[in-house]
Formats: sequence, structure tokens, C-alpha cells
Amino acid sequence: MKIRTMLASSLLFCCAAQSAQAADVKTLVQQVQPEVINWRHHFHQHPELSNREYDTAKYVAKYLKSLGLKVQTGVAHTGVVAILDSGKPGPVVALRADMDALPVKELGNLPYRSNVTAEYKGQQVPVMHACGHDTHMAMLMGAATVLVKMKDQLHGQVKFIFQPAEEGAPVGEQGGAKLMVQQGVLKQPDVDVIFGLHINAATDVGTVKYRHGGIMAAVDPFKIVVKGQQSHGAYPWTSVDPIVTASQIVMALQTIVSRELVLIDNAAVVTVGMIQGGNRSNIIPSEVTMEGTIRTLNPTARAQVYEAMQRKVSTIGASMRASVELTLPYGDSYPITYNQPELMDKMLPTLVRTAGSEHVQEAVAVTGAEDFSFFQEEVPGLYLFVGGKPLDLPADKAPAHHTPEFSVDDAGMPLGVELLTNLTLDYLQQHP
Repeated sequence: MKIRTMLASSLLFCCAAQSAQAADVKTLVQQVQPEVINWRHHFHQHPELSNREYDTAKYVAKYLKSLGLKVQTGVAHTGVVAILDSGKPGPVVALRADMDALPVKELGNLPYRSNVTAEYKGQQVPVMHACGHDTHMAMLMGAATVLVKMKDQLHGQVKFIFQPAEEGAPVGEQGGAKLMVQQGVLKQPDVDVIFGLHINAATDVGTVKYRHGGIMAAVDPFKIVVKGQQSHGAYPWTSVDPIVTASQIVMALQTIVSRELVLIDNAAVVTVGMIQGGNRSNIIPSEVTMEGTIRTLNPTARAQVYEAMQRKVSTIGASMRASVELTLPYGDSYPITYNQPELMDKMLPTLVRTAGSEHVQEAVAVTGAEDFSFFQEEVPGLYLFVGGKPLDLPADKAPAHHTPEFSVDDAGMPLGVELLTNLTLDYLQQHP
């Protein structure tokens, strides 16, 4: 009886302490919200492309230094990393936001719309935050502000990672999460867990979406070069036609997902997005080049697609007397963005407490990709979606990511700030 009484008292004390902490967090998030909005507007109005986030990095680093944090710049070219040390032993929690914008012309009428242009692949192009990275940075700066003010309630350390080039490094360069990991961003101090958020234009403001296991797909770009024998188009029997061969390959690749994968268990995509060959209507060329992408949500399906592509490409080439070269992967591959199920179970109560059970939804896995997965390959991590769609906007009217019309509501950011803060606090409390 005495033990039960002591246990009950302990639980009451714990719940009371957690409730008081939650109230502190909400108050501090409300206080910092005007700054979060201003930061987001600044980033949106001054976007920069991958590995070129020079002014963005300076802006972020200046603010983090003003909080008294230990700040490192120039990580993976333009990345910024800051450390909040409580001065007490404990785990190291990392929080990540991406920084780069896209070569997209903004068509909205926001008062803080982008009119920026920059060089991309040798041309001047318009630049826009067309995926919400401006909100990600603002939310992480907000969480850093709140956690600094709550430093006396922390033990261990918090590492704030502002990552460049999530959308992919320029041709011939390295970048993004992969390069950050290679340069030791998860070391000194060694990170125990990492959390990341992505705002979503089709999800209601105030909602958070999660998933156990794979939440975003692995991405594997590929290149296929078909070499044949050139001839006059009037005499095709003297050719080894790479265009006909390439056409057969394109059609065969579509049967990998539809006829070889167990579709009730796996979602996957094999897409040929580019095909080039020939320059005249009456000449059969000697060569055709194709490029495309593979998206898979588990390692078994990924391996199966790899094997099937090589088999189909080589056998079709042989049947047509053509030489076919498959490069897979062609460039950077991203692993599956994978939420460790045990960690997801452990932190799910944090999501419910922060957003309310009615606003916490299990997500359907998507075939988009995220290089946050490189961090998750090294340490346990969770990647979550927060809503950015105004409540009065129908979901089917929400603008898509990576489009000129893309837009999200500032009202979605307080939940992101609060989630990053509470995930950190709760993880530290669970690992004294």
C-alpha cells in the first residue's frame, strides 16, 4: 500500500511537472511567434539556391550567436551548426532544418514574394522557396530561442543543424545531408537522436502527420545509353536502331512495378523522365540516351527493381543487337526516410500532447524523397509533417510543392516550433 501511494504521488508530480513545462513552452512559443513570422518572410523574400545559401547562412548564424550559442559555419559549404550546452550530462538531441530554394518563378501575390534571380546551369533563373524551407528555418530558430530560455530545465546538449542543398547539389559538386554526415556533423558531440519537420501545403494548419517505418521513398536516378548503327531512315535494315530499342526498354521498365513487385506490400515508381536521340527525321541515329528515377519504400523492393532493370535492359539490347549501358545509380541516391518504429512509439505521446489527439494523423508513405534519410542511417531519427494549409481552403485547391503557385500559411509554424521544442524536452527527460 505504501509503495502504491508513493508511486501515485510520483506520477502526480511527474504529470504536474510536465503540465507546467507544457504551459511554459506554449507561452514562449507565443512570445517568439512574431519573430518567427518575420524570419520566414525574410527568407522567402531572399531565397538562395543549393550550395549558394551565403546570405541565408550569415543571417542564421548571426541570430544564433546572439542567443549565446556556440556556432560553426561553412559546414558542407554553407551549413550552420549551433550547440546549446546545458552544462549537465545527458544525451545530445539534434534538430534539423533545410535552407535552399528552387529555380522556380513565384506567381503568387504575397507582399514578401521573391523577385530574386540567380545562376543555375549557366543561365539566370528566377528563385523561390517553393517547398517551405523558409518556414523550416524560421521554426528551428524559434525552437532554439525557446530552448535557450528553458536552458535550466535541460540536461545534455541540443545541436541545431541548418542544412544546405536538400534539393540536390549543383552538377559536379557534393552537398546536403550526405556531405554534412561525411564532415562529422553528428559527432563532437555525438548525436543520440535527430528530429526533423516538413511543412505540407495540403495538410490543415494545426495537424501533424507521422508514420512508423518508411515515410518517404528512397530515390535512385539512372541513365541508359543505347548504342546502335546509324543509317538512312529509308533503309532501316542497314541499321541497328537505338530508338526502337530504347522504346522497347521504356515499355519493359513499366512492367517491373506492375508485374514483378507485390503491389499489396510495396509502392514503387520507375519513371523515364528524359530521352534524347537523333537530329533529323530521315536519319536513324547511332545513339539514344535516357535518364529517369526509381522510388521505393523498402530495401527488398529496391533490390528487386535494381535486378529487374539490369535484366530487362541487357536482354532487350541483346535481342535488338544493340549495345546498352545502364548506370544505376546515376549520381546521388537517397536512402529511405525511415522512422525507427520504437522511437516513433516513444515520442508519439509528445505529438498527441502538443497537437491534441484529434490533430495527430498517421500518414500514408509518399514517393517523394528527403536527404534527411542520411542522418537516419547514422542515428535514430523521426521525420514528421506539419500542416500549412489554411482551414478554409479545400485540400484539392492547395498548391503543390515545387510549383510557382506554392504557398503555406504562417499559422502553421507555431505547431512546428512547439513540436521541435517538446520532442527535445521529452527525449531528454526520458533519458536522464
